[in-house]
Amino acid sequence: MGIDYVLFDRLVELSTRFRPEGRALMLGRQKFPIQTQYRKRYEASLAEHGIAARRFDFLSEDGYAETLMDKLGLGPMEVMDFSDYEGATILHDLNKQPDPSLENQFDLIFDGGTVEHVFNVPMALEGLFRMLKPGGRLISANGLNGWYGHGMYQFNPELVWTFWKRACNCNVLDCRAIPADPSGSFGHVPFEDPATSGVRLRLKNQIGPGRTYLYYEIEKTDQSHLPDFALQSDYETRWNGATNAGMTRLDGETQAGHTQAGDTVSGGGAGALGPQTNTSQATLMARS
Repeated sequence: MGIDYVLFDRLVELSTRFRPEGRALMLGRQKFPIQTQYRKRYEASLAEHGIAARRFDFLSEDGYAETLMDKLGLGPMEVMDFSDYEGATILHDLNKQPDPSLENQFDLIFDGGTVEHVFNVPMALEGLFRMLKPGGRLISANGLNGWYGHGMYQFNPELVWTFWKRACNCNVLDCRAIPADPSGSFGHVPFEDPATSGVRLRLKNQIGPGRTYLYYEIEKTDQSHLPDFALQSDYETRWNGATNAGMTRLDGETQAGHTQAGDTVSGGGAGALGPQTNTSQATLMARS
């Protein structure tokens, strides 16, 4: 997608509270052009976050975003892409599992709109998990609404909370809708975990028809792991107590409660999300 003003604003804010100590990776070589219609907003964002600089200080002659990321303290950036046509330094197909040499390597991965162009999304997300170091962060901004004809997919916040929090046991530090046009009538909309209520998020009249990002930030920890399954939370609530094709998160919680009460649970700890070699085999339910 490239880094527009609203993503610049989020990266400036991020730079005030997080700096990668090791390697940083950009998915696709993102460009950073100044949007002239919002030119005054760049300086306003920098001033708001205590950074004494001007928007031009972050530009590069080649138009790409490595200078921006480096000067914000989020680089130096390595670039991963399917092809080296834009100068990527690491060639990898996100439809496939990354080479073992890339696992647990990166303190920061920035996805500024790449995963939406990858057919095998479960494998792409697994690959990002594998490449992050414990303590590392993934910053993602992909289409939520309005990006018609742009990529293969648009995403919902359910995916963030289901996969990254409940399935992988990562910390979700931020999850929100961000309109690409900051001057419109719609603003940022924070997304809570729908599993806390057991029903889908009610977003009528909150998300505009224009281009809107699903922006999120997750942190991998020492307790994070690849999942056995990933199921939409409101369906897990509906299915609870019924005969199902497999385990759900609520089965694991029920058995844990029985164990605490002194009951015996047979088998190997059903509901635990132990490591798997291929998240693309996970059950990713999507029903209307």
